[in-house]
Amino acid sequence: MEMDKKQIRTVILGAMSCIVLYWLLNDTDRVKKLLGAAFTMAQPFLVGACIAFILNVPMRAIERQIRRIPNFPADRAVSIVLTLVVIGLVVSLVVHLLVPQVKETADIIGQQLPPFIARAEQNIRLFLEENPQVAQWIAENTDFENLNWTNLAQQAVDLVGNTLGTVVGNTVGVVKEFISSIWNLMISLIFSLYCLGNKERLARQARRILYSFLPEKWADEVIRIGRLSNSTFSNFFSGQCIEVLILGCMFAVTMSVLRMPYVPLVSVLVAVTAFVPIVGAWIGCALGALFILVNDPMQALAFVIMFLILQQIENNLIYPRVVGTSVGLPSMWTLAAVTVGADLMGVAGMVLMIPICSVLYTLLSEYTARRCTEKNIDPEKLKDQPPELKSKLKEKREHAKRRREAKKAAELAAIVKEKLHLTEQNEHKDD
Repeated sequence: MEMDKKQIRTVILGAMSCIVLYWLLNDTDRVKKLLGAAFTMAQPFLVGACIAFILNVPMRAIERQIRRIPNFPADRAVSIVLTLVVIGLVVSLVVHLLVPQVKETADIIGQQLPPFIARAEQNIRLFLEENPQVAQWIAENTDFENLNWTNLAQQAVDLVGNTLGTVVGNTVGVVKEFISSIWNLMISLIFSLYCLGNKERLARQARRILYSFLPEKWADEVIRIGRLSNSTFSNFFSGQCIEVLILGCMFAVTMSVLRMPYVPLVSVLVAVTAFVPIVGAWIGCALGALFILVNDPMQALAFVIMFLILQQIENNLIYPRVVGTSVGLPSMWTLAAVTVGADLMGVAGMVLMIPICSVLYTLLSEYTARRCTEKNIDPEKLKDQPPELKSKLKEKREHAKRRREAKKAAELAAIVKEKLHLTEQNEHKDD
């Protein structure tokens, strides 16, 4: 039997696939090295694509407003420049709020730290004087007199020397890594600007590739899922920015009402760290409590209590409604997505898992609705409180129950009949 060109091509592709699969399974070390090298080369472009995706959210809103102006030239270039200006202003504002506050806080902490240490030492001494059992236990379990201070000092010197040697030896590598990171960042930024300027052309080319290599039905579905993912991620980013702004304002207002120190510093820190969903603000809480602790321990305790209250409000009311609603994900699944993402990929997983789960949730909802329609399921059964459903097993149980009840009734009737018969016989004998 002669084979046509299509069959020959299929056989060749199948043989090549088997060879590649055999190589992948038997030379995993080289495969890992090749994949690592390929990822290293592609990393600047992947990072650039991510930057372009994030910048596209504000750029799209700015471009929409610019296009309302009739006959406005170079709307795309102007929108890109304005987006970069807005991002730069936001970063500059955050730095302007943080740097002076950090410097002022460092000066205050430097001034208040010695008195704080002195007060802590005095409190420890008073505690030991009031509790001699604790002082006796420490004296019995800590042998300061027999410590070899010379050996300890020599070990400290050796440790410092080894550390300095390691630091000096790694300096060249650190400098090279820093230069490489700066270069990759520049490539990523330039690539992101190219993506923003030519996003329609890139989308058109991607569609051509899909339709040329995949069946039309599959290509349509891939494009639909891609558009859904784009919308979901954009809404998530917008909702996250709104949530961060709300949380920062809540902390600023509450701390001002309670007359706590470092209001701008702590509120900005909490807002910036809150970009990590659900648990990111805890970092700002730890830093804020540390700053306030040196100034006034009781205010630090009040700050922690205030944070716990605001965090409960934010986690249970604001975040699920603002971010969860913006991506079409219910509140319960928003919390579940953050928890699972943290276990799988850490901070990055917490940020990415919410829009990913939203896309999966939407696709699953569409699939289940389509399957229920294909199977002609009664819409009454899909309501919140469906009518009572009777399964075959339940019907069998009810039928068996009726048979047992009928059997018991028949046995009871037979016993009653027999008793009546015995009664009649006894009456005849008496006669």
